[in-house]
Amino acid sequence: MKNSKVERIRQKVAILRQQFLQEDAGLFARALGDQAVAAVMSGLVTPYRERIYPPMDTLRLFVGQVLSSDCACQDVVGRRLSERIAQDQSVNALNTGSYCDARQRLPTTLPVSLSIMIGERLEAMTPSAWRWQGRCVKLFDGTTVTMPDTPSNQQAYPQSREQKPGLGFPIARIGALIGLSSGAILGYQVAACEGKGTGEQSLLGNLLDHLNTGDVLLADALLATWWIIHGATSRGAEVVMPQHGMRITDFIGGKRLGKHDHLVQWPRPPKPKTTSAEDYARYPEFITMREVESNGRILVTTLLDPAYASAQALGTLYKMRWNIEVDFRTIKATLEMDMLRCKSQPMADKEIAVYFPAYNLVRWAMAKAALLADVLPRMLSFAGAKRLLCAFADQLRRISTNQVHTLIETVTACIATLRLPHRPDRIEPRAKKRRPKNLPLLTVPRQVARDLIYAQRLLNRVP
Repeated sequence: MKNSKVERIRQKVAILRQQFLQEDAGLFARALGDQAVAAVMSGLVTPYRERIYPPMDTLRLFVGQVLSSDCACQDVVGRRLSERIAQDQSVNALNTGSYCDARQRLPTTLPVSLSIMIGERLEAMTPSAWRWQGRCVKLFDGTTVTMPDTPSNQQAYPQSREQKPGLGFPIARIGALIGLSSGAILGYQVAACEGKGTGEQSLLGNLLDHLNTGDVLLADALLATWWIIHGATSRGAEVVMPQHGMRITDFIGGKRLGKHDHLVQWPRPPKPKTTSAEDYARYPEFITMREVESNGRILVTTLLDPAYASAQALGTLYKMRWNIEVDFRTIKATLEMDMLRCKSQPMADKEIAVYFPAYNLVRWAMAKAALLADVLPRMLSFAGAKRLLCAFADQLRRISTNQVHTLIETVTACIATLRLPHRPDRIEPRAKKRRPKNLPLLTVPRQVARDLIYAQRLLNRVP
């Protein structure tokens, strides 16, 4: 029984690899290798009987669904029907219930584990030329997504307190670590937007274990706290952040390294209520920080040697932090994750989890194309790469195994031509030119508005 299960998993992995341009040679095989995925599957997926939607097929279809321009479940069911007919299998019903049930059975930890595995492998394999002074730079920031207004979603991710009940949407905060050189997601956390432990500092604290020795953590000023910096340095990583707005910088004191550049000692903050006295005593009394002004901005860093990291180099590095804002825009706008579609909290969490391996798979394709063209992956168009992968996905299912390698090389070469225009320091207004339609906004819950319309119709019928 166990051997047959492993064999079925390997067969499904082979189909999944072919679906997303995986080949025995190169980076793609390392992204979703048979043995690695089979190990994850065997550890997370319970034994199952033969179904129209087994776990690996469900995951593949779910990933394809979030990559597709038409995210409807009906479209996925139709695609599955075409696959089964092409493989001389029985015809499945066009009802979406079986597919939705299969998505519910799929463990959330499966796409989460695959996403992190792909991202970490991709970041570890990036050439030194793609890195900042040979180091892996990991960006952190937070964003929000909304979801359908249902009791389950509202309970887990309540809407803003400024909105009236029935007039808002549940909103979740997502904090993510993204590799600067590869653009891949290396880890993420999801929380509500209000309440204890839901802020970006808490989310980053839960992601610090994804930092490795020699990494550089690049984040905004909100994260420049003693606890975050100590958590990063205790794992062998360095940090580069703007100075926190509540901290006063005085370049007169400390050890002077240059103009507006010095070393200072940051004292340990008072003991938090949630920390025991024994644990608090283990923290160092001081940490040595470098405060330096670059491009009119004060940066704090644990890179203490100005000969290794000059003020100008640190300023240039901090400008690259904006890439994570662009990455979030890509995920929310290009992949359309801004508004989730699932109507229950477990499925909303699963939908978020599936978006990230889909995103990382496109980043794998871009990385392979960047190696071919000898450019940085961020110089290529994510939207264009995603469109090409979706366009060629059906062809990969239909052609013979001997033709797969040729088609993969063609797609990779095409992605390598999708260069983004070089527009440094581009300035665009955050405003829309196109006017929206002149429709009134809901001021009462939708059901109340329906009842009012119905009552008005009844009044109009009275003779």
